[in-house]
Amino acid sequence: MVDMLDFVRAHQDYAAPIACLLAFGESLALVSLLIPATVMLIGMGALIGASGIDFWPIYFGAVIGAGLGDWLSYWLGCHYHAQIAGMWPLSKKPDLLPKGHAFFEKWGWPGVFIGRFFGPLRAAVPLVAGTCGMPNLPFQIANWSSAFVWAGLLLAPGSLGLSHLTDVLGGW
Repeated sequence: MVDMLDFVRAHQDYAAPIACLLAFGESLALVSLLIPATVMLIGMGALIGASGIDFWPIYFGAVIGAGLGDWLSYWLGCHYHAQIAGMWPLSKKPDLLPKGHAFFEKWGWPGVFIGRFFGPLRAAVPLVAGTCGMPNLPFQIANWSSAFVWAGLLLAPGSLGLSHLTDVLGGW
């Protein structure tokens, strides 16, 4: 375990860009179905705490990645709304887009905020918001504010918990 923590410390400059890419992939429509980034980001939080590297650059990397992923999904929905239903995997799961649409219609911009915290909705809601023609400003407010909360909820528990645990145990 010490070797892994030494490796993390030696390569900590890569942590923020990796967090950014993971959060971007997790928030990007269709791509999010292929990348288990939520679990990786939770693990990254644990590595932050265990290794003692700086939390904030990694946190802001995850925020930027999540916000940009949702922004791109929204943009795709705005510009390609007619073609989206026929694209994979939506063509294989025709109920996914109507479910996202019903969720968005019920909740509006708070649905964008809330949707970030629920697995399959995370990337589908911004796409549907774009297809429904949600105005950009309310979408971006919900997008970026939820990105700040989401990144903190994924990274902070492991970071805080393991840093206190290693203090109590005197390191690994």
